[in-house]
Amino acid sequence: MDQILKDRLGYKIGTIRTEGSKLVLYDALNYRLGYFDGKYTYDNHGYKIGEDNLLTTLL
Repeated sequence: MDQILKDRLGYKIGTIRTEGSKLVLYDALNYRLGYFDGKYTYDNHGYKIGEDNLLTTLL
Protein backbone atom coordinates (compact mmCIF):
# COMPACT_ATOMS: atom_id res chain seq x y z
CA MET A 1 0.00 0.00 0.00
CA ASP A 2 1.34 3.42 -0.97
CA GLN A 3 1.61 6.27 1.51
CA ILE A 4 1.26 9.65 -0.22
CA LEU A 5 3.18 12.52 1.39
CA LYS A 6 1.79 16.03 0.99
CA ASP A 7 2.97 19.50 1.96
CA ARG A 8 0.91 21.89 4.09
CA LEU A 9 -1.02 23.10 1.03
CA GLY A 10 -2.01 19.59 0.02
CA TYR A 11 0.38 19.15 -2.90
CA LYS A 12 1.93 15.72 -3.37
CA ILE A 13 5.66 15.82 -2.57
CA GLY A 14 6.40 12.11 -2.43
CA THR A 15 5.25 8.52 -2.05
CA ILE A 16 6.46 5.69 0.17
CA ARG A 17 5.88 2.30 -1.45
CA THR A 18 6.33 -1.19 -0.05
CA GLU A 19 8.54 -3.25 -2.35
CA GLY A 20 9.10 -6.69 -0.88
CA SER A 21 10.44 -6.13 2.63
CA LYS A 22 11.69 -2.58 1.88
CA LEU A 23 9.99 0.81 2.09
CA VAL A 24 11.05 2.89 -0.92
CA LEU A 25 10.68 6.68 -1.16
CA TYR A 26 9.87 8.38 -4.47
CA ASP A 27 9.51 12.13 -5.05
CA ALA A 28 6.56 13.76 -6.82
CA LEU A 29 8.11 12.96 -10.23
CA ASN A 30 8.61 9.26 -9.30
CA TYR A 31 12.39 9.59 -8.91
CA ARG A 32 13.66 7.08 -6.34
CA LEU A 33 15.25 8.91 -3.39
CA GLY A 34 16.08 6.07 -0.99
CA TYR A 35 14.87 3.06 0.94
CA PHE A 36 14.47 1.62 4.43
CA ASP A 37 15.36 -2.06 4.87
CA GLY A 38 13.83 -2.55 8.32
CA LYS A 39 16.87 -1.41 10.27
CA TYR A 40 18.74 1.26 8.29
CA THR A 41 17.81 4.02 5.83
CA TYR A 42 19.85 4.37 2.62
CA ASP A 43 19.86 7.08 -0.05
CA ASN A 44 19.50 6.42 -3.77
CA HIS A 45 23.23 5.73 -4.12
CA GLY A 46 23.29 3.12 -1.37
CA TYR A 47 24.92 5.28 1.31
CA LYS A 48 23.65 4.63 4.83
CA ILE A 49 21.80 7.66 6.24
CA GLY A 50 21.14 6.28 9.73
CA GLU A 51 19.27 3.83 11.90
CA ASP A 52 15.46 3.60 11.86
CA ASN A 53 13.10 4.96 9.21
CA LEU A 54 14.44 8.37 8.11
CA LEU A 55 12.90 8.38 4.64
CA THR A 56 11.07 11.69 5.02
CA THR A 57 14.38 13.45 5.73
CA LEU A 58 15.42 12.66 2.14
CA LEU A 59 12.69 14.91 0.78
